[in-house]
Amino acid sequence: MSLEKTEMLVPDRIVQLLEVEGIDTLFGIPDPCFVPLFTLAERRGWRVVAPHHEQAGGFMADGLYRLTGKPGVVIGNEGPGVANLAPAAIAAAKEHIPTIFIAGQRERYFDQQVRRGRFQYTRQPRYFEEAMKFTGVIEHPDHVDDIFHEAFRQAFTGRPGPVYIEYPQDFSAATHAFGPLKQSAEYRLVQQQADTFSLQRAVSLLEQASQPVLLVGNGVFVARARDALNRLAETLRCPVITTPGAQSKLLDVLELTAPYATPAANEAIAKADVVLAVGTELGEPLHYGTGRHWLQGRTDRKWIYIERDASAVGVNRPIDVPLVGDLRDVVPQLQALLADQQFAARVPERFSSLQEEAQSELGAAVESAPEGPPIHPAHMAQEIARAMPEDPVVIRDGGAVSLWGMAFGGIASSDVHWSQNFGHLGTGIPHAIGAQLAVGDSRRVVLVSGDSAFQFHISELETAVRKKLPIVFIVGCDYAWGLDVKVYNMAFGDEASYTEARWSDQVRFDRIAEGYGAHGEFVERREAIGPAIERALACGRPAVVQIPLDPQITSLEVPAFEEFATWYGDKGYS
Repeated sequence: MSLEKTEMLVPDRIVQLLEVEGIDTLFGIPDPCFVPLFTLAERRGWRVVAPHHEQAGGFMADGLYRLTGKPGVVIGNEGPGVANLAPAAIAAAKEHIPTIFIAGQRERYFDQQVRRGRFQYTRQPRYFEEAMKFTGVIEHPDHVDDIFHEAFRQAFTGRPGPVYIEYPQDFSAATHAFGPLKQSAEYRLVQQQADTFSLQRAVSLLEQASQPVLLVGNGVFVARARDALNRLAETLRCPVITTPGAQSKLLDVLELTAPYATPAANEAIAKADVVLAVGTELGEPLHYGTGRHWLQGRTDRKWIYIERDASAVGVNRPIDVPLVGDLRDVVPQLQALLADQQFAARVPERFSSLQEEAQSELGAAVESAPEGPPIHPAHMAQEIARAMPEDPVVIRDGGAVSLWGMAFGGIASSDVHWSQNFGHLGTGIPHAIGAQLAVGDSRRVVLVSGDSAFQFHISELETAVRKKLPIVFIVGCDYAWGLDVKVYNMAFGDEASYTEARWSDQVRFDRIAEGYGAHGEFVERREAIGPAIERALACGRPAVVQIPLDPQITSLEVPAFEEFATWYGDKGYS
């Protein structure tokens, strides 16, 4: 190995280290500590995106990762800027997003100084240690390579997660002699395949199964493994059950797909003798794979589980065959071993008819809903689905609007993303910005949000306008914390009210959008929703479509609400 060293700026080396991991986008508000880093990144052709709030920058990095599989990088300036990153860091930890948080800090001598009253200084790492898989502080330029290598090593070991690197002002314009630049495979594991013995056991179970099911979580889509799993699903020719967190679809096997807890999925679970679980934690929304729907039928069914984190195996439920590794590597391993098999369709006899009956019932519910105005949320969900372009990237945000959309908005998309593990509101606008940056001109990004969630980061509409991102933001407005209002009613009766749970119905998001330089639409009738979305898609710039909803139609009326409630009220395991 060459030991030759090259003199360069510390921020230049940081940019190079990030480029090794395929990173070319930086989110953050410019500050003197980071000006050299931002400037060097721009000179090298990077996209530098300045949000209006660091928290939003963290969510933009999250949205970018979900569509690329490459970690996003977000900058926080010393003190308050770093503090603003905390919610995004906690969300990234819960969502298993390997965001790189780079925190500015004052010069290193402040760390041991005992004087009081130091402006914008606090010991920042301790506030992030619980959320982060790794926290590192650059104390000397010699630490730069090692700290970044360890950050990426930890971010991708086991389940992905965020990391924190503190970058003091001492090094913002410092030069140092650095050695040769290492590639990813030289400092971390870049392939994580399952062991041969476990693979053979899994293949044997799948070959002998009379009625297997493929249980698909959102991790498949976030990991960008959908094409590989599409091929495996076509080979297995069995029911594909998507978890509540996975609203995305395997487009090549739509006829075999049923969402968890629907009649067709429940029938498949009851008859299943083998479950192959991929990209899911088997958590509370799935009743841990042991309770509720899993108590029906073949309770002796065998489980094959693809999981990166060996310590997770057997925690929520016993696993017969653990395939420990990265699903991006393990799924192709399984496919290679099964590809020559000619499986007959292994689908319960009533699977298709149950799907058709469920769709018919939903259709009847939509048509029987009052026409309004105001618009019924089921009508909004259906009209949005009808107006979508081919395979859009759909971002969801909010409570009641998301429940209605999941129940009635059957959008055939390979990417439907939301804060499915944490339920964090306000992620929608920044997630959509990160997603549109990821897909460029190849696909359209559409956000479907409730009005309360939309207002968390409404200022980022300006970011979308500045970056010329043609995102369509659809906002269903009940002018209230729609899901929470019903919680109050459930606790204290239908006549109970809490005034701060509602706000003025004079809020006009379409006009706010126009003020930012975006296109605005205000829709009061069901038949106008589709044309408004078509105009928004065609305008070539960010567009907000505001749809006032009937506030008397409660979230309790959503067909899926009873199931949603079991996530909280039912222990879900046996």
